Amino acid sequence: MAKSQIVQQLQAAWITPENFQRYGQVIFPSEDGKAFDAEEAQLNLQNGMPRFYIMQLQKRGRQFHKITRHTKCTQCLGSLQGKDWLIAVCPPNNHVNEPALEEIAAFRIPGNCFIKLEVGTWHAGPYFEHEVVDFYNLELSDTNVVDHFTHNFLQSHHLELEII
Repeated sequence: MAKSQIVQQLQAAWITPENFQRYGQVIFPSEDGKAFDAEEAQLNLQNGMPRFYIMQLQKRGRQFHKITRHTKCTQCLGSLQGKDWLIAVCPPNNHVNEPALEEIAAFRIPGNCFIKLEVGTWHAGPYFEHEVVDFYNLELSDTNVVDHFTHNFLQSHHLELEII
């Protein structure tokens, strides 16, 4: 007899630099001409050619059972047109090939900032309520080919997660 599937809900918190620190950085607008400092994205893109592009995503609900990480670069994501969105993340644990289920957190991100995911941060999303959202994405040109590690909670824990 097969195990039944469980749905675990994750309460999304509004993102702040403090509550997102374990996973990466939140970058808000700053004055033009401001000197570079720790509030700006600390990027790691030296392991290949950077790729900056706009990806168009369709609304796909808020449930997921797969979470992904990239171990060779940071990744930056942000929505265009000021649209808010959601993401689930889990801290990097690069010595283990599985995310720590009890450490997964969900965040609501306003459309006036972007996030930088630290190298190895597990992530699922973006998710949103809009019909379509365009996102800019900064990673390496081959990230989705050679640096795309996914864990499937449906297979490992018979678990689906839902951001609420």
